[in-house]
Amino acid sequence: MIIFVTGCAGLLGSNYSRHLLAAGHEVVGIDDLSGGYKAFVPKGEKFTFVKLNLERRKKVAELFKEHQPDVLVHFAAYAAEGLSPFIRNYNYRNNLIVSANLINECITYETKVIFTSSMAVYGDQTPPFTEDKRPQPIDPYGIAKYAVECDLKLAHEQFGLRYNIVRPHNVLGVYQNIWDRYRNVIGIFIRKALNGQPILVYGDGEQTRAFSDIKYYMEPFDKLLTDHDGETFNIGADKHFSLNEVAISVQTIAAKYGYHVNIEHGEPRHEVKHAYCDHTKAKTILSFEDNTNLNELIESMFVWAMKQPNRKVKDMDYEVTKDIYDYWKN
Repeated sequence: MIIFVTGCAGLLGSNYSRHLLAAGHEVVGIDDLSGGYKAFVPKGEKFTFVKLNLERRKKVAELFKEHQPDVLVHFAAYAAEGLSPFIRNYNYRNNLIVSANLINECITYETKVIFTSSMAVYGDQTPPFTEDKRPQPIDPYGIAKYAVECDLKLAHEQFGLRYNIVRPHNVLGVYQNIWDRYRNVIGIFIRKALNGQPILVYGDGEQTRAFSDIKYYMEPFDKLLTDHDGETFNIGADKHFSLNEVAISVQTIAAKYGYHVNIEHGEPRHEVKHAYCDHTKAKTILSFEDNTNLNELIESMFVWAMKQPNRKVKDMDYEVTKDIYDYWKN
């Protein structure tokens, strides 16, 4: 089986590509390295890395013609919900236009699509979110993800495109980009601690999220490669924590390794207050099981991060500067 994996330098793509290679699959990993690092890209006899900006429609068409993949696992995205209102053009190009280019070729070559959407499509509803809740995204990132979901459904109805949708949330693990100042909250907390800076919590810190270990995602994705069509699954942890609890955990673990930092609070941002999902469907159909121990996961991430080079934190070019938060001002 030939499998395309987009975002192969990111958390999900890097880990799942390694998993596929270990299972003997031929993998073509695609990434433009705008949000990941070449050091995170896997290597192997059956692995081909293609550095490509997927906005380039003709290049995408050429790549599909050359390899004619059986399955596309589409992880590539710029997943910064809170930042997306300030970078609308960048958000829609990276999360929507790129996906449209890929869907075009999947229709042509009858390539099955596994699309990683997001919990962001649910918006500010009452958790835990179930897959049958009507999406009501409150930011451009969630809108882009939901638009792709809708387009996949239409492509299935008109062209018979096979697809499945996964809505993951707050995933953690090695090969995560902790040097992005706008996304991956625990990664941001860890980077701050390693640099001797205060851990900054937005607002009152009572926002709740459920964080899960990347290793529990591998088998459910495997089942979606060949089984099921037109299905949507939430995948993630059941137990949720406040960001205050998470900040204290990172602070405590950092102190264990000699990094003593304070916790500070900044102005609140436009975001969903409480966001976590119900996973009954994935447990029933995909035999999904998550046994994440958050403190152990944070500690393993911290130890991994200590061994990484101190990479430069990249600033985005804001398209809208009105009401930009103080902590994001360049």
